[in-house]
Order: sequence, then C-alpha cells, then structure tokens
Amino acid sequence: MDDLLKKDIDFWLKKISEKNSESALKSLYEYYYGKLMRFVLIYIKSEQVAEEIIGDVFLSIWENRKSIPEIKNFNAYIYTMAKNMSIDYLRKNKLSFEKIEDIPFDLYFRTETTPEDDLISQEQIKRLDEAIETLPNQCKMAFKLIREDNLKYKDAAEVLNVSVKTLEAHMTKAIKMLRQAINLLI
Repeated sequence: MDDLLKKDIDFWLKKISEKNSESALKSLYEYYYGKLMRFVLIYIKSEQVAEEIIGDVFLSIWENRKSIPEIKNFNAYIYTMAKNMSIDYLRKNKLSFEKIEDIPFDLYFRTETTPEDDLISQEQIKRLDEAIETLPNQCKMAFKLIREDNLKYKDAAEVLNVSVKTLEAHMTKAIKMLRQAINLLI
C-alpha cells in the first residue's frame, strides 16, 4: 500500500472514530468494497450474501468505531473480519465449509485494468489464467493477497492464519510454478 493511500485510510479511520464521520466511513467502504467482494466470494458463492457480509463488516466497524485507534493493522483487521464473518455465515447456515485449499476461485473477478494492462494480449491473459488455475488453492490465495490486493506478507499471513514463513513458501511455490507454466506456453 503506498504512503498516500495509507494516509487516506488513516485519515478516514480517525474521522470515523473521533468525529463519527459517515462520509469517511463511505470513503473507506468505497475503497475496500471491490477487494472484500473478491475475497468474500472465495468463501461464499452468492454475490448477494457476500454483499450482506461486507455490509455487516462495515456495520461492525461503525458500531465499534471508538475502538478503531486500538487496531494496529487495519488492513489485516478488515480482511480477517470478512473471513470470520464468511465462515460464521457458512456455519450458521449449516453449509459445508471447505478448507481454503479446496476452494476454487477466479483470481481476476472484479479487477480493474490500467491502460498498461490493456496492452497485454488476450492470449497472454488466457495463458496466465490457465497457469494460475494450476496452482494449489493455498498458493492462489497467497498470490492473490500479495500480488493483487497488495497486502504485506505479515498481513496476508495473519489473514490466512499461517506463519510468514509458510506464506513465503506458498509464494515461492506459486511463482516457481507460474514461471514453469508460462515458459512451457511460450
């Protein structure tokens, strides 16, 4: 996360906790919505339920706004909250809860592209998607959190409830497998 964005998030959190600012909460919501939607959809297969869970995450943030200053790492906190609420939903509704290793997901669901990204040919994207699909799901999750959502290794490890060393091992494996797969396709 770049410094300017971190300052924005810190500013919004301060306004929410100290001034009860609904506009700051809205800004925070708008920033995290797409990221959390992709993340929650890993667990929950219904977009409508995922939206409700994200709403519950932000409702909880609002209801507990006075304790925001106590949160050391908000990025890890919000992803962990979304994960826990998703798992709680699955348990309450007696839906089967698959281990993260068994959950398939689309790495590029709801992503935005930059003009630079648009220059990549559709064939290259297809090849990369196919290579990513071959990754074990734990490696896919680590790859997504680090490369797509730009979480720090420490934060991603906290979200996945693994050690930083384990996360590093997943990333090393993912990158190695992707390189091999792409080299075979070229």
